[in-house]
Amino acid sequence: MGLLSVIVLAPMAAAVALLVVPDRSRGTVRLVSLLGAVVSLVGSLVAALRYDLGVGGVQLREQLDIIPQLGIAWKLGADGWSIALMLLTAIIIFAGVFATWTMERRSKEFYALLLLLVTGVFGVFVSLDLFVFFLFYEIAVLPMYLLIGIWGTSKEVPAGGPLAFVWKRLDIGGREYAAMKLTLMLLGGSALILAAFLGMVAEAGGATWDLERLQSFDYSPELQRWAFPALWVGFGSLAGLFPFHTWSPDGHASAPTAVSMLHAGVLMKLGAFGIMRVGMVCLPEGTQYWVAVVGTVAVINVIWGALSAAGQTDLKYVVAYSSVSHMGIVLLGAATLTQAGWNGAVFQMVAHGVMTGLFFALVGLVYDRAHSREIFKMGGFASKMPAVAVFFTIAGLSSLGMPGMAGFGAELLVFVGAWQSPWSWWAIPAIAGAFITALYVLRAVRAIFWGEGPSDAFPDLRDAEGTEWVALVVLGGCIILFGVAPDLILQYIDSGTSDWLPAVIGGER
Repeated sequence: MGLLSVIVLAPMAAAVALLVVPDRSRGTVRLVSLLGAVVSLVGSLVAALRYDLGVGGVQLREQLDIIPQLGIAWKLGADGWSIALMLLTAIIIFAGVFATWTMERRSKEFYALLLLLVTGVFGVFVSLDLFVFFLFYEIAVLPMYLLIGIWGTSKEVPAGGPLAFVWKRLDIGGREYAAMKLTLMLLGGSALILAAFLGMVAEAGGATWDLERLQSFDYSPELQRWAFPALWVGFGSLAGLFPFHTWSPDGHASAPTAVSMLHAGVLMKLGAFGIMRVGMVCLPEGTQYWVAVVGTVAVINVIWGALSAAGQTDLKYVVAYSSVSHMGIVLLGAATLTQAGWNGAVFQMVAHGVMTGLFFALVGLVYDRAHSREIFKMGGFASKMPAVAVFFTIAGLSSLGMPGMAGFGAELLVFVGAWQSPWSWWAIPAIAGAFITALYVLRAVRAIFWGEGPSDAFPDLRDAEGTEWVALVVLGGCIILFGVAPDLILQYIDSGTSDWLPAVIGGER
C-alpha cells in the first residue's frame, strides 16, 4: 500500500477523526476536514508528477489480498485518465471545504459525510478490482441521501390539475423528495451494474474480480450484448443519461453548495468513467453493437438538457439542466470511438467539473446574499458583487465553449471526433446544443449581473469575503489554465486513451 492508498484513505481518515472532535469545536472540524482534502490534493499532484507519460499504462500499483479464495484484492493503479480525474476530484473537494467554511448546523456530520463520499470517488478512479470498484462506487453515492435530506433546501412547486393531491403527497420540490428520488434511481442503476459484473466474473471462471484479467477475457457475444447496455444504463443513471436523468436537476437544486459542487463536478463523472473504463474496454463487441444507440441518445442529452436549461427561471435548475447537456457531450465523445472523441470526452469531464463547481459555488454566494434564485427577479448585482460577476462570467464563457476557456478545447475535440465517426451527423445537433447553451448562459449573466438594479429588495448584497475567495480563485484559475494550456491535462488523458481505445476498436486485448 502506497501513494494511491494515501490519496484514497486520507479523506476517510479525516472523517473518522471528526467523530472524536467535540461538536462545539467548529474551527477544529474545519481544519481536520481541510487537512483531509489537502493531503489528497498534494498526493494527486505527486501522483501526476510521478506518472511516466513515456511509459503510459497503469502505474503506481498497489496490491493486498482481501479474500484470496474469491480472487478479491485491494488492487489499485493509475492510468492517464485516473491521474486527470483524481486531480479534478482533489481540486473540487479542496474548493468545496472552503465554499462551506461558514456552515454552522451540524458541521461535523456534514464534513464527515462529504469526506466519506470523496473517498468513494477517489477509490473508483484507481480501483483495479471490480469488487472494490463497486464498493467504492456505493460509498460515493449513498451519502448523498443524508447530505441532501438533512442539509438541503426545499422549493415550493405549485400543484395543479387532477393529480395535484399526488403532487402534494410526494412533496415535489422538497429536499426529502429530491434525496429519495436520487437514491432510488441510483440504487436501480447499481443493481444493473452488479448484475453485469456478476455475469462477467461468472463467465470468466468465477475465480477473480481483477479488472485487468477480466478486460483481457474474450466474452461471448451474447453476454456482451446484454451486459454492455446494463452497464451503460446503470452507470448512465449517475451520469445523467436521458431519460434516466430526472433525479439530477432536483438533486442539484436541493443540495447544499459543496454537495452540489461534488455532485455535478465529480459524481456524474463516475458514471461516464464507468461506461468507458469498464463497459467499453471490457466489452468491445457489445460496445460496437450498441454504439449507434449510445451516440444518438447522447445527442438527445445535449439538446434536451440545453432546451430544458433555457426554459428555467431558477438559477440552480439552469445549472443543473446545463450539466445534463454537458454530460451528453461526454457520452457523445465516448460513442465516437475515435482518439479525438475519447480525449474530448475525458477532457470534458475535467472542464465541466471545474466549471460547474465554480457555478454552484457562485450560486451559493448569490443565494446567501439575495435569498432568491429567481433569475428575472434579480438585476444589477455587478455593482455590489463585482468579483462574483467576473467569476460567474468566466464560468459562463467556459460553459458555452469560449476559446481560451477549458470548455472550448473539450467540446472541439468531441465535435471533431463525432465528425470522424461513421455517424458524422451527430456533430450537427451537438453544435446546435452549444449554440443554445450560449443563449441561456448569456441571458442569465445579463439578467442577474448586468441588467437594471439592484432594487431595494436586496439590501444584503456584498462581494466575496474571506475564505469564499479560495473556491472562486482556484476553480476560476483552473478554467483559464486548462483553457490556455490544455496539454497540462490532455497529455495524461491522451495516454489513457492510447491504452484503452485500440482494444475497443479491434486491436490487441
